[in-house]
Amino acid sequence: MVRVLNGFLAFVVIALSGTTAFAQDRPRVVAVNQALHDFAERLLGDAAEVVFPVPEGVDPSFWRPSIADISMIQSADLILLNGAGFATWIDRVSLPRSRVVNTSAAIEDRFIVTESITHSHGDGGEHSHEGIASYTWLDPMLAIAQAEAIAAAVIVRDLAIEGIVEARLAELRSDLTALDAMAQDALSGMDGVAMIATHPRYQYFARRYSLSIASLEWDAGAMPGEDDLADLERLSTELDAGILIWEAQPPREAIELADALGLKSIVFETWAGQGTPDSLFTAYRQAVSDLADAASQFAD
Repeated sequence: MVRVLNGFLAFVVIALSGTTAFAQDRPRVVAVNQALHDFAERLLGDAAEVVFPVPEGVDPSFWRPSIADISMIQSADLILLNGAGFATWIDRVSLPRSRVVNTSAAIEDRFIVTESITHSHGDGGEHSHEGIASYTWLDPMLAIAQAEAIAAAVIVRDLAIEGIVEARLAELRSDLTALDAMAQDALSGMDGVAMIATHPRYQYFARRYSLSIASLEWDAGAMPGEDDLADLERLSTELDAGILIWEAQPPREAIELADALGLKSIVFETWAGQGTPDSLFTAYRQAVSDLADAASQFAD
């Protein structure tokens, strides 16, 4: 009996050791935002561990990695950058060039140049939005190009079976194309409806669907202060705006204050940071549907 028990325990140890070895042997892929993380996970499946290291509630555009974070990122088999100036920490960290992929390299001719606006978020110090609009994936057609760049990098580095990656890419491309078609249909004819966003995130979305979206500089999900509300009232009057787009769910009181200004509030989470409860596709469809419904109340 003792001999049988010892044999069983030895089997369990060997099995667990094999499982641990498998987990450690899997390639690691690091993404700088949630959208790229999700695209990579869909393309790789269980073939690799896909990591998005930015903590929940932190803006990944201005996140500052710790020494441990940097060490983990530098040791990754593949590092997926968004490009277009997204994630300012990459300019201050030495990354292995052979394992870095700029997923927006093929779409640089479609970048949107932004105005110079310097302000503070409180958690990342003073910074400027001067340069390039960086939320490229909010245009599904640009997102397809980024997904294609990820797939190509995965295949070249032999991180997953080529045929499987290509099949998954085809499905992802189809889903993004369908998302774009839905948005095109829902948002057509809205070029005369003025909108305001609480943060400058939606430039590519606005261009894709011919929307007029002006931007404020509010913290995501935070209660706006008196100066913020004064800016909103001024801009709303100036533009005769009817819709206010929130980057994250705001306090109920904030929505009530927007209502008092005659603004219909829409939450459009951008799928950049962690903590979003829905998938990119679910959140995108809901935001587009809400925008279309709200615009129907203000269209001429």
